[in-house]
Amino acid sequence: MIAAALLSASLAAAPARAAHAPDLVDAVTLVPDAVVDLRYATPDNVTGRPLYRIARCLLLRPVAERLARAADRLRAKGFRVRLWDCYRPLSVQRALWAAYPRRGYVADPDHGGSHHNRGAAVDVALAAADGGEVPLPTGFDAFGPEAHAWAPGLSRAARANRDRLRRAMEAEGFKVNPMEWWHFDAPEAEGAPLLDVAIEPGS
Repeated sequence: MIAAALLSASLAAAPARAAHAPDLVDAVTLVPDAVVDLRYATPDNVTGRPLYRIARCLLLRPVAERLARAADRLRAKGFRVRLWDCYRPLSVQRALWAAYPRRGYVADPDHGGSHHNRGAAVDVALAAADGGEVPLPTGFDAFGPEAHAWAPGLSRAARANRDRLRRAMEAEGFKVNPMEWWHFDAPEAEGAPLLDVAIEPGS
């Protein structure tokens, strides 16, 4: 009940920095064939409830451009990118922390926050050319050793897809989070401010 109350309060909070929003762009404008599967817009995440009102992948413009180039590399090999999370408002980070306060898996919003809160991180997986599922190491928010970036013991197909994704992302300057094979940070995170800008259209 306490976590639910904190969640409601966090989602109701007005954006704190909308007047000074940076150049956040919708990644789909640069990667039109991306499969938008933002899990925090659905109950299919670690909290069991939607944290976003809509599924919209915003990123800092240079980060979105990096992602588009990585998507080009993967498209040439017969894959599309599946977007699991992009920019995450700080108010949503607070709700997530209230529901799952475990450092290493969820960033503490009061101690540095997440690069997602800066528009400089993306949670991404592979999809087939038709947008369908492909073998992956785990699903999203699978907090355990099998989700680690170099976890052993995977099927050959899942390991190949994980490594294929990482090569494409690293070729464009992203760095994988060692704890989560799907989480990639962009260089633009360095020095970028934490943001609490709404993700609704027109924000």
